Amino acid sequence: MILASSSPRRRELLTQIGVHFRIQAADIDETPLADEGAVAYVERMALEKARKVAEEHPQEVVLGSDTSVIFSGEILGKPVNNREAEETLQRLSGQTHQVLSAVAVVKGDREKVISVATEVTFRSLSDEEIARYVATGEPADKAGSYGIQGMGAILVAGISGSYSNVVGLPLTETAALLNEFDVPVWHTEEL
Repeated sequence: MILASSSPRRRELLTQIGVHFRIQAADIDETPLADEGAVAYVERMALEKARKVAEEHPQEVVLGSDTSVIFSGEILGKPVNNREAEETLQRLSGQTHQVLSAVAVVKGDREKVISVATEVTFRSLSDEEIARYVATGEPADKAGSYGIQGMGAILVAGISGSYSNVVGLPLTETAALLNEFDVPVWHTEEL
C-alpha cells in the first residue's frame, strides 16, 4: 500500500495498527472551491491525493487523507504565521469545534471515500497561555493551530468521537476501508 501523504502523524497512526506501507506524497492545490462545504472539501482533497499517486501506480492500493478544523462553518487551515495561530486559538478558546477527516482509498478504477467528524471542546485560554503555546512552534503545521497528540493536549477540555481522527486519521474507519481493499491490519511480519 502507498500512503499519499508526508504527514508524520498519519505515518505513526498507520504503523500503530500494523499496516505496511510506503510513502509518496501527492502535491495538489488545496484551495477550497467557491461555496464548497467542509465535507465536500475534505473528501475532494483525500480523493485527489489518492488519485494522483494511483495514476502512477494503478496496481497498488493508495490511501489519501485530509483533515480540517471547522469552526462556525469556516474551514481553519494551517496558520501562515504566529499571529494567525494566536488568533485561531483565541477564537477556539472556551468553544467547541469540529475536526473533520476524509479517507480515500484508490486502486485502479475502484475508489471509496469516507468522512468522520469529531467534536472538540477547548477550555478557556488566557492570552499568555496562547502566546506560550504558539512560541513552542507546535501550531505551525497543524490545522486549527494545535496538536492534540502533543503539547496542545492541555488545551482540550473534552472530545466527542474519534481521538485518532483529531490526530489526523480515524483508525477504526480507516482499518475497515483498508479491509475492503484487502490491505491487512495488525500485520506483524516484516516485509
